[in-house]
Amino acid sequence: MAFKQPYSVCFLHILLLLPCSIFAQTHISLGSSLTAQNDNSSWPSPSGDFAFGFQKIGEDGFLLAIWFNKVKERTIAWSANGNNLVSEGSKVELTSDGKFMLNDATGKQIWMAESSGTGVAYAAMLDTGNFVLVDHKSINLWESFDVPTDTILPTQILNINSTLYARFSASNYSKGRFFFELQFDGNLMLCTTFFPLDSANFAYWSTQTNVGNTGFQVIFNQSGSIYLTGKNGSILKTFLSNSVSVQDFYHRATLEYDGVLRHYVYPKKTSQPIMTWSSQSFEPSNICLRIGDIGVGACGFNSFCRLDDQGPICECPDGYAFIDPNDLLKGCKQNFVPQSCDEASPEMDMFDFQDIEGTDWPDSNYEKFKPVTEDWCRQTCLGDCFCDVFYYENNVCWKKRIPLSNGRMDPSFGGKAHIKIRKNNSTLKPGGTNTKKNSSTLIFIGTVLLCSLGFLSFLLPFITYMVVSRIYSRKGKVSQHFPSFEEVNLKCFTYEELHEATEGFKEEIGRGAFATVFKGVLAFDDVQCVAVKRLNTMVGETECEFKAEVSAIGRTNHRNLVKLIGFCNEGENRLLVYEFMSNGSLASFLFRESRPNWYSRSLIALGVAKGLLYLHEECSSQIIHCDIKPQNILLDASFTGRISDFGLAKLLRTDQTRTTTGIRGTRGYVATEWFKNIPITVKVDVYSYGILLLEIISCRKHFEENAEDEDQMILADWAYDCYKQNKLYLLLGSDHEAINDITNVEQFVMIALWCIQEDLSLRPSMKKVTLMLEGIIKVSAPPDPSSLATSN
Repeated sequence: MAFKQPYSVCFLHILLLLPCSIFAQTHISLGSSLTAQNDNSSWPSPSGDFAFGFQKIGEDGFLLAIWFNKVKERTIAWSANGNNLVSEGSKVELTSDGKFMLNDATGKQIWMAESSGTGVAYAAMLDTGNFVLVDHKSINLWESFDVPTDTILPTQILNINSTLYARFSASNYSKGRFFFELQFDGNLMLCTTFFPLDSANFAYWSTQTNVGNTGFQVIFNQSGSIYLTGKNGSILKTFLSNSVSVQDFYHRATLEYDGVLRHYVYPKKTSQPIMTWSSQSFEPSNICLRIGDIGVGACGFNSFCRLDDQGPICECPDGYAFIDPNDLLKGCKQNFVPQSCDEASPEMDMFDFQDIEGTDWPDSNYEKFKPVTEDWCRQTCLGDCFCDVFYYENNVCWKKRIPLSNGRMDPSFGGKAHIKIRKNNSTLKPGGTNTKKNSSTLIFIGTVLLCSLGFLSFLLPFITYMVVSRIYSRKGKVSQHFPSFEEVNLKCFTYEELHEATEGFKEEIGRGAFATVFKGVLAFDDVQCVAVKRLNTMVGETECEFKAEVSAIGRTNHRNLVKLIGFCNEGENRLLVYEFMSNGSLASFLFRESRPNWYSRSLIALGVAKGLLYLHEECSSQIIHCDIKPQNILLDASFTGRISDFGLAKLLRTDQTRTTTGIRGTRGYVATEWFKNIPITVKVDVYSYGILLLEIISCRKHFEENAEDEDQMILADWAYDCYKQNKLYLLLGSDHEAINDITNVEQFVMIALWCIQEDLSLRPSMKKVTLMLEGIIKVSAPPDPSSLATSN
């Protein structure tokens, strides 16, 4: 039963909970203005918790916005011009006649607040995150809370027809494909749009209020709960709540670009080891299963949605690739020539199926058969040029055709999707124009030769055989797929393609013992920069390394791992194609003249830990990386740490915890058990991570032969001495940001010292390391890492 109380009493209760500081205002007088430039000038709220001004969005331009001013990420809570970023030199101004507008650098009006210019006396940025235009009677004529974008804040109220629109992507603030709205009939809904139009398509979550007791307002109260009320003030439904206090944490509820409405908190106290937004609650619980009807679904056409701990993940099935890697909701496209509908050449023998357990596109069926066998279903799909996928479960066969919509993967599905793809993933259609052209040319040449030189008729069959054999031999070689990796969804490149993409392997960006890495550009539908790793030789250990790297990375999918796009296997040519990381390696980031800021380093440390946790505990096959070091951690455009180079990886079966192998890795990062006659475990990666973490903290290499003090040559020993002597500031040099955060630095050092214990049983798992870095688990005092191990 809904709890009822007069609405006025409810609102008064909210006001009484507000801190006094929100009523204080710093007046922004008529004639004031801000200019878009890189000096970060803004109008802060009295406490400094929020600020109003321009934020630069990558290289695209400036966004007029309100943001959390004391949050290092400068999280944006409201914006005016997400669909139309402005250039440097643009200006927002509260004019002398009270108009509040944004003009670009040429003076063209881009945006103006409604009701401005009608008696406005001043503006103010409040401590609630609300920006207001006020008249001489202190009445708000306009406020940002009334025109939200994708976020609502404590004390904010959404009225009938108030709408939150998800932004297009993580870094694009234009309107996206989802919205959250309290509709005129009082129903609160999350909907997809008929993108690029704003109109509603499919409601995938709603409060489903009853007739006669419809919703009236959505209230985000000062206690951190978000609920729907009726006209009489009764609480009809509380849908996002948590137990974290507003006094100690910042709160926000944001409709993310993936369509999920999430309630986040961020610690106000700087004593927390890792300062990041944490999701407390969200709706819907599994968006992959909620969206149906006409449209792209939670992901794009021909893709499918899979839920993990980070939220919905969009993936392409085998034989398909994303149309735009920067906009996954655009969907996927076939990487092969589809089956011909020519009755004279049905091409049934040219196609096969790749199976995906627990995956379906339920809205793409066009035929259903029962009761039938799976083999019967397979054959009828092979013989049907319209059939791109068949789904089989409990003697029922569904045939599907592209575009496949509303794809989802979930363990609750008992059936299996079978994706039709051309054999060997060949992008060339056999028997095409080139073959006919070559055959015609040979016939023409042969005729001329026979007519003019009769004696060549003895040689012509031999010449024809050699030329045609060479053509078909070359085609077979180009289309060859490495037989060990058919189950991995990767693109098979020809050597010529990669030679052209790298301009003849012109720009070298990295070199190792077994391989050289070159920068390249794949110019298909969209230009994409890649890193092409060319193995130097293909004998002995290097052949094994190639197989290990493709097998390991091809099955992984995590934001802290470098993605493998494809490979080449032609003769002696073995190449791996990765997504290009624009900010290079962690080594070049750390070991330079000027130290990178401490906050960025701490986030990279946490990201690498999460990547290792994924490899150790969340993969279908547990992976030991075996060579964690700064050179193998790459940084993407957002300086997110991404683990690369799985050439030395060891895969463990699900029932296996240890493996035996020769010594691998890089000196200085290798755990002591490598040198003992015992099987290795994932704890070797934990040891390497500990050394890496010390390097991230100190911005110096694990071994400095030319160190001024001999005691400082080995970083691990020096770090422990500094820790025991309470002199950790020595590790930080002139890094004032880190010195001012010495408590958290100490926590990081202690975690690193636990990781590098000689006794591997004392080393924590990467899951525990991650929890300690996030401040969820307390870190106890570590023993001397070099003390003799008591157990294996």
